[in-house]
Amino acid sequence: MQRRLLRSSAHRASAAIRWAPLARRYSTAPVQNDAQQRPAVSISWGETAPSSLPDPFAVVGSQLRPLDESLKELVGSEHPVLMAVARHFFELAGKRFRPTIVLLASSAAAGGAPASTRQVRLAEITEMIHGASLLHDDVVDLSDARRGTKAATKLFGTKVSVLGGDFLLARASVLLARLHDVRVVELMATAIEELVQGEMMQVQARPDELLELEHYLGKTYRKTAALMALSCEASSLLGDHPPHVRAALQAYGQHLGIAYQLVDDYLDFAGSAASPGKPAFADMERGLATAPALFALEEFPEIGAIVQRRFSDDGDAKLVGDLVLRSDGLRRTQELATAHARQAAEAIGVLEPSIARDALLRLCFDVLNRNA
Repeated sequence: MQRRLLRSSAHRASAAIRWAPLARRYSTAPVQNDAQQRPAVSISWGETAPSSLPDPFAVVGSQLRPLDESLKELVGSEHPVLMAVARHFFELAGKRFRPTIVLLASSAAAGGAPASTRQVRLAEITEMIHGASLLHDDVVDLSDARRGTKAATKLFGTKVSVLGGDFLLARASVLLARLHDVRVVELMATAIEELVQGEMMQVQARPDELLELEHYLGKTYRKTAALMALSCEASSLLGDHPPHVRAALQAYGQHLGIAYQLVDDYLDFAGSAASPGKPAFADMERGLATAPALFALEEFPEIGAIVQRRFSDDGDAKLVGDLVLRSDGLRRTQELATAHARQAAEAIGVLEPSIARDALLRLCFDVLNRNA
């Protein structure tokens, strides 16, 4: 125990030295808590983040290695075709939202100290799992494009895309085992299980379930939020933090992930023109009813039959899209997304104020204000 405390103290001292330049860049004091022990920020739809909140991606930029540059280390080089599939995804990964959350959660739980080497590896593993899920999704959904370019299925074929996703999951499992923490392995294995269960909920939903918002939100948790929630919780395990910190980070990831998907639902109706590679009403064209349509169903019951036949008739998607735009569906989706973003912010009130916690708060604003 004494050795462990000494190592922890040494890590914190080293972290303070390494992050001193970053602290100087953000001279504003971190956001404090209000009387209810919640971060004193006001999060609303359409409201930009206060300028005092730091750019989340800049805060962890020095630790966030470009995955396409480290693929040989992470994936191995003995399978050139599978390497090519993986590289194709990681080159399209954008800002790498999920590993950024893991690194910030790791830091915020430690009072602002940077993530450890094991936590950085966990962030990379999280992105590998996410990449595998997208490769599989493109096969299941028969997707032609992702982020404005051809989907892997169109470049490499269905079989290679499936094997590429399987290979990434296998490599992620090996790297997880090397973290030498069975609790983390179990959590991340659960995240993979949730991804599969979410896909099954989407494919095998009964006609009555297709009309239930709760069923949709349960699927949303599994397909989108579970990986964020459980990887944040896993990062706290690697940092040896107490149960209330683990619960806070898990809740943060869960609510932020649900808010993220609800905004995606909203953009499919209201902002598809700003989303590269995703035409208007893309979800309905794939037979999927999302939150705006389910809210609109309360005003226009005729939507129900269309949802239950999974938009299979010509003109179904366009008709429901028009009805959604005439309904309160988009406004109510905004309100629900905002409520989850606020819950994400409130969850981390138990953490010590720090630059990293401020960056997590900034993500709550950014998720609500994204346009793609």
